[in-house]
Amino acid sequence: MMQAMVLQARGQPLVAQERPLPQPGPGQVLIEVAACGVCRTDLHLLDGELDPIAYPIVPGHQVVGRVLQLGAGVTQLRGGQRVGLPWLGHTCGHCVYCAHDEENLCEDARFTGWQRDGGYATHCLAEADYVLPLPEGYDDLAVAPLLCAGLIGYRALRFCAEARRIGFYGFGAAAHVIAQLARWQKREVYAFTRSGDSAAQQFARRLGAIWAGGSDEPSPEALDAAIIFAAAGELVPAALRAVRKGGRVVCGGIHMSDIPSFPYADLWGERSIQSVANLTRRDAREFLALAPQVPIHTQTRCYPLAQANQALADLRAGRLLGAAVLTMK
Repeated sequence: MMQAMVLQARGQPLVAQERPLPQPGPGQVLIEVAACGVCRTDLHLLDGELDPIAYPIVPGHQVVGRVLQLGAGVTQLRGGQRVGLPWLGHTCGHCVYCAHDEENLCEDARFTGWQRDGGYATHCLAEADYVLPLPEGYDDLAVAPLLCAGLIGYRALRFCAEARRIGFYGFGAAAHVIAQLARWQKREVYAFTRSGDSAAQQFARRLGAIWAGGSDEPSPEALDAAIIFAAAGELVPAALRAVRKGGRVVCGGIHMSDIPSFPYADLWGERSIQSVANLTRRDAREFLALAPQVPIHTQTRCYPLAQANQALADLRAGRLLGAAVLTMK
């Protein structure tokens, strides 16, 4: 048997359940989960902001564990190997997007912890082709945030191209990882947090931000690019006003509240808005190879699996610096 924290309906707390241990089918592996990161996307799932949701579902898409069983035909992994399972859990492999290295846009994509049971559990199934070998030098708790906060943040940073001055709107799990990579790349980081959140601003400065203030404050310098990690649509016009002509605003979340209307003058001057949709396995390979070189250090707060609801509540209330991670031990 296995233990899982299960979302049974929109807006409900997760419920602890005991379930039969699943068996891997052809091309699948069964992972014994050691840790799973807690992501703001999990809050969107709880709040019913992602459609469609087939209840019941086990959330969690920053899964760290070891291969317990191999399904038929799996040769690229071995029993006992430590692996990670990220958000992207399946694609069709033959559509126009998959054929052009845009598998993150595949219409038949399926995502861990949304359309497939995820890592808020002691065990989970995964397609072997979407399971990632993990870099050495990170323990299970430290590596978990790299699997979404890191991967999505890395893709967002890629869309900033050669930008030297970058603003991060929202300084949570993703920003605290990617700020370290940006500084390693000799970029300047400007951190915009909730108004009055001095703890987050001090945290950003410790990680190399040359300026940190509230998201309601003007940027002290014209930015080359901005990444919005918070799910607040009202930050888009603010970020547009902060970037220079030709600058880009990258929206790093799968869900965001509605963007309010704003004057065309804020967009004019060849400024642009770019969304980030999911991730590709290429992103994962590149970022997981880079992380130990920087090296990126994650700050985590650990919760036992049974306290998943508390971890989500702390994330919602802004009581975390860095990332929350569930542990199965």
